[in-house]
Amino acid sequence: MNSKVQSFKAFLASAGRLALVEVAGTKGSTPREKGAFMLVSQAAIFGTIGGGQLEYMAIDKARQMLFSPLEGEMAAKRPEGVLSGGTAKRSRTAAATPPGDFAATLPSRGRGTRIDVGEVCATLDVPLGPEIGQCCGGRVEVLVRIVDAALAAELIAAAEAEETHLPHVYIFGGGHVGQALASTIALLPVHGVVIETRSEALEGMPETVETRLTPMPEAEIRKAPAGAAFAILTHDHALDFLIVAEALKRDDAAYVGMIGSKTKKATFRNWFLKSAEGTEAEFARLVSPIGGDGVKDKRPPVIAALAAAEIMTALVVHNATSNIDHPVQRDKEIAS
Repeated sequence: MNSKVQSFKAFLASAGRLALVEVAGTKGSTPREKGAFMLVSQAAIFGTIGGGQLEYMAIDKARQMLFSPLEGEMAAKRPEGVLSGGTAKRSRTAAATPPGDFAATLPSRGRGTRIDVGEVCATLDVPLGPEIGQCCGGRVEVLVRIVDAALAAELIAAAEAEETHLPHVYIFGGGHVGQALASTIALLPVHGVVIETRSEALEGMPETVETRLTPMPEAEIRKAPAGAAFAILTHDHALDFLIVAEALKRDDAAYVGMIGSKTKKATFRNWFLKSAEGTEAEFARLVSPIGGDGVKDKRPPVIAALAAAEIMTALVVHNATSNIDHPVQRDKEIAS
């Protein structure tokens, strides 16, 4: 498994000189929340602050700063008190702060400046209106900083900390729908796990999704952390029933979904209540068919897309009511 943090580290290591572009403050309706960031090199970007003209302006500013010679190389050539690009050095004092907490130390809007610790940075104060071809109506303050070794270490530490708090999504079954759902989940801020009894069904899974081969997949339910989501779609209905019964015993689960028809759900209910010592209250928590029945399309990628949206909604709702600090809930709170 190649985690998202590993991909992030690989980009930091291979992209050359980088600028960090971060949303430092917002007012009104904006594409992304405070703390959203992206990395910009001369040839590539990693992440997004919302796209559109706002992002293009920030990328242009970042690359202007990247194109400028390093401060140390320019020091001997520059008149006292002038920064790269001819911007006057300001006497303002500002403490260096980690990503996500820049608001109290922003330099003057729209101008380059130099923080006392020697980092070159700039801010953009952008109204999201017709002036730039966006109609969000809000305002965004963006901080751009050249990434040095210390800032890179901060970014990695923050990414590692966030990854440990990602909600878990367990996919039982690596068939056509399981493969499609795994590919969709791989794009989301979750820790995806695919569990199978057949080794060949785990081949070709996305590299950022964990895979587990086991003869007793229902046992994996007991190991899952609180707030996890379980999507059950194996090749065997009897195995589905065992896994779902185990999942419904977890009253701390955010989501329990089973692929299948209304007939399969009714058959499961009969078995669950009579043979598995289940209750009506537990059965009521089962989502089946996964993805709902509003769209009459049984192609695996369509089912996967609908199920992924259903799962993410369940994670946000569950974490809000359970007061669990997950990234998806923090994003929801910030956006509201």
